[in-house]
Amino acid sequence: MSAITYEHIKTCKQSGARLGIVHTPHGSFETPIFMPVGTLATVKTMAPEELKQMNAQIILSNTYHLWLRPGSDIVKEAGGLHKFMNWDRPILTDSGGFQVFSLSALRNITEEGVEFRNHLSGEKLFLTPEKSMHVQNDLGPDIMMAFDECPPFPAEHSYMKASVERTSRWAERCLEAHARPQDQGLFGIVQGGEYADLRKQSAKDLVSLDFPGYAIGGLSVGEPKDIMNQVLEETTPLLPSDKPRYLMGVGSADSLIDGAIRGVDMFDCVLPTRIARNGTLMTSSGRLVVRNAKFARDFGPLDENCDCHVCKNYSRAYIRHLIKCNETLGLRLCSYHNLHFLLSLMEKVREAIRQDRLLDFREEFFEAYGFNKPNAKNF
Repeated sequence: MSAITYEHIKTCKQSGARLGIVHTPHGSFETPIFMPVGTLATVKTMAPEELKQMNAQIILSNTYHLWLRPGSDIVKEAGGLHKFMNWDRPILTDSGGFQVFSLSALRNITEEGVEFRNHLSGEKLFLTPEKSMHVQNDLGPDIMMAFDECPPFPAEHSYMKASVERTSRWAERCLEAHARPQDQGLFGIVQGGEYADLRKQSAKDLVSLDFPGYAIGGLSVGEPKDIMNQVLEETTPLLPSDKPRYLMGVGSADSLIDGAIRGVDMFDCVLPTRIARNGTLMTSSGRLVVRNAKFARDFGPLDENCDCHVCKNYSRAYIRHLIKCNETLGLRLCSYHNLHFLLSLMEKVREAIRQDRLLDFREEFFEAYGFNKPNAKNF
């Protein structure tokens, strides 16, 4: 019996999007879903109790960063991530591969693994598929990711082809090294950039290995939105319909809706908390930069259509004051609102699927948010 199973509930007749439930050792969650990112075993500025208050069902942590600090051995000694960070709902960890390729300019990729420098100390490190599995087994998440290469955009077809083939070989090694399949599900990651033939080959390779779930990687790395949507349209039909599909690193409102329409079940991104720390908010009428001077005497909520704790209790003027004064509470309130906004958005997406009207919902949301306007600003 797999540690992770997917239960299909309904397919939207209007859009083809699907409603489902993912079952894990630490509980189940409905999909499509947005997963807040807790890189260092914490969603920045948020307490676990606050995440539960806004109904976050699953969160992420980062293998690379936790390997460096505090060390996966310490997390294991504490009883795993769930006990270490006081979170009793599902957790997903990435493989560490993305950070290796994005944080280290000096790296050497070989068949065995990747040699690179610790971005904190400068010391040389070597990460292999086996090491990634060992670290994630120690961390103890419900869902862990296979070690892969995430090439930049754009990349030549020849380079991408070699990368996809290596990622497939690494995936096999990850399966062999995975020591806890009974209580931790391992997802494979489909790569291939913008190339349909390579996405097809990558999906074929990974599906043959029978992972309990599949991620689509290498998107939201600088490519235009239309290319991302095209890749999703070409890739998701290649993945098993009875297993969850996870689009990595995507968190803008439009991409969440468009991804769900194209058959994606799970999304994650640091976007909502990252922009919150600059005083930028997601609202039902679009982007709001609360630090702007025009909000100095605006005593209304961040979003009059939002029922989150922040919008019920604090004004734009007060939050602007906190942000301008570099008060931590301002960062916390903005982060809370943005996370609530995306979690609430996905609840609405799921309800629209139930009602067979996700395309109508998309049109209504885009109109209110301002996506349909010429030169509309996104994040």
